[in-house]
Amino acid sequence: MEHIKSYNRLTYETEFGPIVIEGPLDSEELKKYHFHEQLTAFRPADKQFEALLSIARFPEGRILIARIEDTIVGYVTYLHPDPLERWSEFNMEDLIELGAVEMSPAYRGARIASNLLKVSMMDDFMENYIVISTEYYWHWDLEGTKLSIWDYRKVMERMMAAGGLLPAPTDDPEIISHPANCLMVRIGKNVPEESIKQFDKLRFLARHNYRNMREGL
Repeated sequence: MEHIKSYNRLTYETEFGPIVIEGPLDSEELKKYHFHEQLTAFRPADKQFEALLSIARFPEGRILIARIEDTIVGYVTYLHPDPLERWSEFNMEDLIELGAVEMSPAYRGARIASNLLKVSMMDDFMENYIVISTEYYWHWDLEGTKLSIWDYRKVMERMMAAGGLLPAPTDDPEIISHPANCLMVRIGKNVPEESIKQFDKLRFLARHNYRNMREGL
């Protein structure tokens, strides 16, 4: 599968000044910008920027950024699921994961996350993918936002809906370990029925494996 990437851009006014949402960008384009020091949700800012540069080099990797002038204040990543995750079980070329979406706390309220997802889906080639996001409450910034788990879940669902991702059932043990966790899914209109059926097996892998085990008896 050839992973075609088409650049899109949105500029809008905020109380912080104009914010530019753009991408996907390759690693050389990303290097032109400064990475905001508060983007530390996953690791120190400099290490996270290195991770983004690495993802941008993957054939399927997509990095979109939000920036104010030459400073990156938010980003979203897409890539194939980690080989250690259940979602890589069938090596589906048309399954990609929204791996991370982050914005600097200094710019909360500027609709950065939802606009990152909107611009992501402006690329027509995204209609060829099943896009997933695994949401775990222990990754949420409950302390910084002062929201309850369930209020944060509502905010997260609204944000993901901006990119067309909706909650979907699964028997994944980590996700079902807490009722606030969820799997978010967007199935592109060009995804073949065969891939959708394979993805349904992935969502209910325990049930699928149990059925195979029973049939093998």
